[in-house]
Formats: sequence, structure tokens, C-alpha cells
Amino acid sequence: MTERSLAPRAYVVDQLERLRILLVEDDEGDAFLVRELLTEAGAPFELTVATSLREARDLIAGAECVLLDLGLPDAEGIDGLRKLLAVAGGAAVCVLTGRSDEHLGVQAVAEGAQDYLVKGQVDGVWLVRALRYAVERKRADENARRLREVELRQEESARLERGLLPQPLMQTSEVLVETFYRSGRAAGLLGGDFFDVVQIGEDKLHVIVGDVCGHGVDEAALGVELRVAWRALVLAGVPEEQVLASLEQVLISERRAREVFATVASAVIDLPGNRATVRLAGHPPPVVLAGGRAAPVHARTGIVLGVRPTPTPATELEFTGDDWSLLMYTDGLIEGRAGAGDERLDVDGLCKLLDEPAARQVPLTRLPAWLVGRADQDNGGPLSDDVAMLLISRGGGR
Repeated sequence: MTERSLAPRAYVVDQLERLRILLVEDDEGDAFLVRELLTEAGAPFELTVATSLREARDLIAGAECVLLDLGLPDAEGIDGLRKLLAVAGGAAVCVLTGRSDEHLGVQAVAEGAQDYLVKGQVDGVWLVRALRYAVERKRADENARRLREVELRQEESARLERGLLPQPLMQTSEVLVETFYRSGRAAGLLGGDFFDVVQIGEDKLHVIVGDVCGHGVDEAALGVELRVAWRALVLAGVPEEQVLASLEQVLISERRAREVFATVASAVIDLPGNRATVRLAGHPPPVVLAGGRAAPVHARTGIVLGVRPTPTPATELEFTGDDWSLLMYTDGLIEGRAGAGDERLDVDGLCKLLDEPAARQVPLTRLPAWLVGRADQDNGGPLSDDVAMLLISRGGGR
């Protein structure tokens, strides 16, 4: 064989990862032969020898692959293999035994061994190849297991998040409520935005849309807490003017950092009176659709919740006629770009969208999703923040 033909083999060997092997073998002669076979193959390796299962438990942590003899002083046969597998962790386990028993080999692999090798029937190259394949199979198995665990956790989180999105608590048929929610968090269904609808008695509908600053997991959890607290306060009959102040107390006590705040838009709709009381705590104003036009509610705005506890001012809103819609939303809808420049959609841009002939042709049930689609389009891509919307409609809705 020429030197030229040896060069590629030397190059490949130099590139091989050093294999860390633990040999569990109480026979010194067999241990010597294994070392000779590995050396003969010319592949880089580190071989550690344990003469008992007890000794192997202390040495297995640094090994990538374990060669196990089935006849040890403190472990015999398949029982010894089971005990080793219980402590092997991420190490691949191959049985190396003098027993040429096909049934035993099948049983060993079924128990979790990566391979079953018989002494005297393998040379050095075969042994190294078997060990490397075993290590790679073990790594693939571990990666598949970890991937499955991640998928299961994601499925559980998705089910939990879907369960936390509220169902409007109302009985009236005088108005219809359409809801929309989209998280800005990658692979998340729930962000820091929240909404809810609760009917009290036959004549009052309480609605809220809120936004906790940020859109991570912590903000999502806080948003859920605030929504649940708001529903509890409304159902408990807390006076309207005290609800947001009580909600702010919950925010302050539950937030993870002092700088966390929330904006809120709430309204109490008097159904017989065809009017509403609107309160804004640092939140963009609702938009009213009536008479074929869209216009923001000119409401007084209080400061955000969580900065300096201050009463949120109330604004009385009179609806004209029996065909109207009240659109409440979070700022994720209006903070996207309104075209190629840096101009933002903002409230005026939202009203212009709603006044477009195309928007008037969209059924009210699909209007929130249509608005988000148009906002995405104008933004040049999906909006980065959470978006929550409530559309409360009476009669024809516009």
C-alpha cells in the first residue's frame, strides 16, 4: 500500500471525535483484548475500565458509550443491564459478552441496549464502528425525546392559554359582541392584552379592554389576573367609579417590577338609555360607527394604572339612533406603519380605514379580523404587538 493511499485514511482519523468509552469487565485478559482492538482500529479513544457495576456507577458520568459484560461479580445477565441502564443517563450502552445467544441479544436491545456484540466475533474496526453508531443512535433518541417533551409542553401551554381567553358573560340579544385576540409573542396564544364582557341585570353591559406593558409570559399572566379581578369586581357589585381603582391595587400587588403598568378602556353601556359611560386610563379612545361614519370618542383620559393611583375620569357617551357599533381595541392595532414611511396608523388612520367603502362591505362578524389584516398589509408585515378588540353592535351596527 502506497503512502498516497494512506493519506486519506489518516486525514479521516484525525477528524474523528475522540470516543470516551467505559468498559465494565472484571476479566483483565478480556479488558486487555478490548484495548488492543480499539488501538488496532486507529481511531482516537479514551478507555476507562470498571470491574464491577458499583464501580461503573461512579465512572459513567464522563462516558459517551459503555461496553458491558453480562457476567459481573455484582450483576448478572439482563438484570445487570437493567441496573446499568438505570444510571447510564445520556451514555449509549452496548453489551459485549462471550454468550453467542441470539435470543439474549434481542432481549438486551429490547431492554434499551444500543447493540449486542459477541467477544471473538468482532475486530477493531467493527467494534469502533459499532460504538460510534451506538453513540449517534443514542444522541438521536435523546434529541427526539427532548423534542417530544418540548412539543408536549407547547401543547399544554396552548391548551392553557386558550382556556384563559374569556367568553362574554351576557344574556341580552339587544347587542352583539365580536371579540378578536392575537398575541405578538412568538408561538404564544396569549399576550399582555386582555378583554372581557359582563352583563349585570337586564340593562347594563360592562366591557373592558386592557394592555399590560410588554407581551411576554409574565405580562400574559398579569393580564389574565387583571381580567379575572375585573370580572370579580363587577360581579360583586363594586360601584363603577371604584372598579379601576381596585384593579390598580391588584396590578400593584401582583406585578413583578415597579415599572410595569397597564392601560385600560372600560365602558358601562346602559341598554335602555342607549348611552355609555367611558373611562380611559392612558388608553386610546374607542371608535363609534354610526350614520355611515367612524369617529373616536372624545373622552377625557386619565393616567395609566400602576404609576400614581388617581381616579380615572368618566365621559358620558350618547348613541344616536339604534344602529351603531362601539369598537374598543388595544394600541397594537394602531401602532403599525401606515405605509412606506414612518407614519403610524394611529386613531385617525383607523377611522379612515373604517370609512373605506371596502370596510363597509365587510360583515360585522369579520370586521375585527379585516382591520388587523389591513393593518398588517399597511405595516408591511405582521404587527409586532398584541392586538385585542371588542366590537359591540346594536341594530345594523353602522
